[in-house]
Amino acid sequence: MPGNKLAARAVTVSIETLFYLIAIAVSLLAGALVMAAAGVSPWEAYQLIWKGAAGSSGALKETLVKATPLLFAGLSYTFAYRCGLFNIGAEGQIYIGALMGTMSALLLPSMPIYIHLPLALFCGLLGGALWGGIAGALKVGRGASEIINTIMLNYVAIFLISYMVTGPMKEAGGSLPQSASLPDSAVLPQLLGSRLHYGFFLAILTAIIIYWVLERTTWGYQIRSAGYNKRAAEVMGMPVKRNMLLVMMVSGSLAGLGGYVEIAGVQHRLMQNFSPGFGYDGIAVALLGNTHPIGNVLSALLFGGMRSGANAMQRVTGASTSLVYVIQAIMIIVMVCNRYWLGGTKKRLREWLIRKLDKTTGTIEAGAAGSLEI
Repeated sequence: MPGNKLAARAVTVSIETLFYLIAIAVSLLAGALVMAAAGVSPWEAYQLIWKGAAGSSGALKETLVKATPLLFAGLSYTFAYRCGLFNIGAEGQIYIGALMGTMSALLLPSMPIYIHLPLALFCGLLGGALWGGIAGALKVGRGASEIINTIMLNYVAIFLISYMVTGPMKEAGGSLPQSASLPDSAVLPQLLGSRLHYGFFLAILTAIIIYWVLERTTWGYQIRSAGYNKRAAEVMGMPVKRNMLLVMMVSGSLAGLGGYVEIAGVQHRLMQNFSPGFGYDGIAVALLGNTHPIGNVLSALLFGGMRSGANAMQRVTGASTSLVYVIQAIMIIVMVCNRYWLGGTKKRLREWLIRKLDKTTGTIEAGAAGSLEI
């Protein structure tokens, strides 16, 4: 009955949330031990990280700025993962998206911002899609591993941008490896005199759209079906190979869009090595967010806050910001253990709670929650 399923799902969500919070608490505790071993007071360090991340409106805005490219990269990995693919090439797709967007911003004639900016964003999106499509085509056409291809394409993209900003696209009369400044019509407007730009809201909108596509459309159902069992999806008549190519292109487009958003919102010019590893960090964001679009939003905010707060911690205590990266790594390890090692424990707990509620209310069948997942 619908009531039974709803109650069983509520139990499942509650258990998953509880284990998720426990995993975060364990991660923070382990991080405190690392800080103590490094001679830093964990209590003071966490206070400074919190103040640097959300202690003021300026700190909160900086957190949102740092979370924006991480969210785009996390969504890129998440979308491919839902189809059973592993896109490790978001870093390269970010670079190509930034290159294509910047080229359109600099080479197109002067035009109003409501035309120029969307066009530049679309070119960034298209660049990432084409770069992701290369790996997708090799996967579908030749059976080549998308993991290897996307990793190698990262290096091609990074060195291509290095060539462009030291050669054809180098700023006239400049000595640094960077392009000319973007025209105002191709720059994302900033809010209230801060570094926060409208790209953050575009990232949130993108996460909502990806959630809707995956959960509320026929194509999303086909993608998820292929992710669970490609052979079964083929037997059901789904165009698995075509979907794999399209998924890699969409996944790349998300990263490419994030690349130009970073340029148009923060850098305002294409620079050599402008990304400190957003694409790789996006994998961590996706895993921490349980490869769910809305979960990606929360994990991107967490990572952005920790990075913003790490600077405040370093200024006061002198401790290296690398400690924050250690904590992030611990979080990923704990979350992976929570997801893949504790499934049996969570299932037994679900079944026990269902039996207890069944005896109390008589409204939930004992096995109703056994097959439910969030």
